[in-house]
Amino acid sequence: MKKQIFWQMATVFAITMFITSCKKTTTDVVAAKADEYRLQEKDETALWLNSAAIGERTSCESVRIFATGLNNPRGLKFSPNGRLYVAEGGTGAGTYSSVDQCEQVPFPVGPYLGGRTGGRISKINWKGERSTVTDQLPSSHANEIIGGDVEGVADVAFVDNTLYAVLAGAGCSHGVPSIPNGVIKVGCNGRWKMVANLSDWLKAHPVKNPEPDDFEPDGTPYSMINVNEHLFIVEPNHGDFIKVDPERWNDIQRVADISASQGHKVPTAVAHYEGNFYVGNLHPFPIVPGSSNIYEITPWGNVSIWATGFTTVLGVTFDKKGRLYVLENTTVSGRGPTPNTGKIIKLHRSGKREEVATGLNLPTAMTFGPDGKLYVSNVGFGPGSVGGGQILQIDVKRNGDDD
Repeated sequence: MKKQIFWQMATVFAITMFITSCKKTTTDVVAAKADEYRLQEKDETALWLNSAAIGERTSCESVRIFATGLNNPRGLKFSPNGRLYVAEGGTGAGTYSSVDQCEQVPFPVGPYLGGRTGGRISKINWKGERSTVTDQLPSSHANEIIGGDVEGVADVAFVDNTLYAVLAGAGCSHGVPSIPNGVIKVGCNGRWKMVANLSDWLKAHPVKNPEPDDFEPDGTPYSMINVNEHLFIVEPNHGDFIKVDPERWNDIQRVADISASQGHKVPTAVAHYEGNFYVGNLHPFPIVPGSSNIYEITPWGNVSIWATGFTTVLGVTFDKKGRLYVLENTTVSGRGPTPNTGKIIKLHRSGKREEVATGLNLPTAMTFGPDGKLYVSNVGFGPGSVGGGQILQIDVKRNGDDD
């Protein structure tokens, strides 16, 4: 992921722990010591929310907080038995420096400090209760001068009943020389093993147009999906799109060098529909609204622009009717992201665009659940994201389902 995304994080004073996607109502200012208040939903279910914006609350029919207590939540998928698994960047609390051992990420993003633990995968049941699958995965953080971008576990995916995850916060350039970035297989007991070493592969297979001023030697994989029992992974920093056979050790192939035809566009999120892949991009900073695209990639690696006019895309997914949902992390101009400006846009097959949710707080990924609702990682980075990360549940049918 393009690391300039965190340039303004050091100056963000607070991250509000609620979304503003529906009509706001102003309440009386509560006592200064109050840090909790009750949000009453239409169904009379009470949710307790910590708030940094005391005196203001949201009333919303279609969006609710499904789970809390996550550490930099990123990619998320449902298991075959209906449990939600969430990849987490983790705590970023590592203190090890590998400056004298290998090529580092250029200043001011680097050098990183890392640790062998702190990255986590969580499981969330239908009640929204979180449990730990494993917290024995690497987690690292970038230079504090840019806000200390946390990397760890980037995404998860299932092949049949087997859980796989992709690591983004490992590798020597992230202060974790003993563990590379790569795809891991996670057992029922939380133990894991590497099945594909992406750090070594990326170094041995450079893309045509890397960005020297923002180069991650070990890469920063972001999104991973299962298509026909193969794992397809988008790597934003290099601009790569690769395929991994999880049943064969280190079987890694390039599907497309996105940088070769598109330049340094920072591709982030991937979905698959009717034989082709659809990839959204973050775009280099500063943020220019409407500068991000959706790219169509054929199985044989042809890349073309499919839709334009989006902003900082970090998630894409299709519904059963073939409509694309696009997650925008932040939607206003600036050198870095602005909290509470994230959106989800539904792109109808007719070309019409519809806002599904607005005011999301630095969201980082989304997926459809077996119930037909969207689940979104919210407060995915920045201040408050350690312990304050959320999963939102969005009932898209309440927003209309007319085609």
